[in-house]
Amino acid sequence: MIFSLQGTVQELTPTYAVINVQGVGYYVGISLMTSQTLVLNQQTFLFIQQIIREDAHLLFGFNTRSEKEMFNLLISVNGVGAVSALILLSTLSLDEIASAILSRNSALIQKAKGIGAKTAERIIVDLKDKVQKYSDPNANISVMADNKIKEESLSALEVLGIPKRTSEKIADKIIKQNPNISVEELVKQILKNI
Repeated sequence: MIFSLQGTVQELTPTYAVINVQGVGYYVGISLMTSQTLVLNQQTFLFIQQIIREDAHLLFGFNTRSEKEMFNLLISVNGVGAVSALILLSTLSLDEIASAILSRNSALIQKAKGIGAKTAERIIVDLKDKVQKYSDPNANISVMADNKIKEESLSALEVLGIPKRTSEKIADKIIKQNPNISVEELVKQILKNI
């Protein structure tokens, strides 16, 4: 099993690199995050995940051990292949992926091309207990605070007879523009926008 490669970047694109290790060129699938750290004709070190299938031996390279670990967590989810995992790692940072999973933000995960609602939900359910260490605790506190303010506001509006579905999208938009909004202010803003 190949664990890592150290060599010269012989070819470089946003989705793959060829790493020349003592005259042998290894074709390695990479994320945009890793691609941005590599320089053509320069020495590099990549953590490697080797996937052996009946029809192919595939190598995927990562600039950090954390990115490799997240890749392995993602491909452990039923329905998430190596390419989908790389696309997700190219679309969102490790912290954004972890925060989206912990806050059950399926919409953010679906921003990655090829990941639909069912797959995003499966990622959240399967990985919610495994991604804590990848999230920035400070960012997470604000996400949780946002959710608490949003939930309280939506509950208050439900008491007033306004369906949660109607007010939720408006709430998300307002919180995005003003993350430090109070419950009272959020309720007022939603009522103005309905």
